[in-house]
Order: sequence, then C-alpha cells, then structure tokens
Amino acid sequence: MSKQEKAQIIQKVELALNDVRPHLAVDGGDVELVDVTADLRVQVRWLGTCESCQMSAMTLRAGIEQTILGRVPEITGVEAVNEA
Repeated sequence: MSKQEKAQIIQKVELALNDVRPHLAVDGGDVELVDVTADLRVQVRWLGTCESCQMSAMTLRAGIEQTILGRVPEITGVEAVNEA
C-alpha cells in the first residue's frame, strides 16, 4: 500500500470514528486511531472512561468495528492496542 493509499484509508477510518465518538462522549469516553497496519487492520486506543469500561470489547466489535467495516470495506479488522 502506498503512502497515498494509506492516507486515504486513514481519512475514511477517521470519518467513521467521528460517527461513533459522540456516543462514547456521552459516557466520558473516546477512541483514537493509532494506525492502519500493512494487512489493513485498524489499531485504536481507548481514551477517558472507555479505558476502564468492562463493555469496551463489546463496543469495539458491535460499534466501532461494524461502523468502520461498513464505511471502509477493505479493512480486515479492528483491535484496541490498550485492551487488557
């Protein structure tokens, strides 16, 4: 993947995350895009109350991953880099 292709994918992922962020902010949380890997996996970091929330794994799969995959179908998966 070229730098330009990666930049375009990152921009699409950020737009998808912007759709999810208001829902996280209601409970004092947020998510940050860390990277898109060479194998097209999105790495995110939980922020705020999401860092310690027991529902973060479910939110990652049901909310964040589904939103990103719906907007950026070339992505192969999403993982939180600060999940315990």
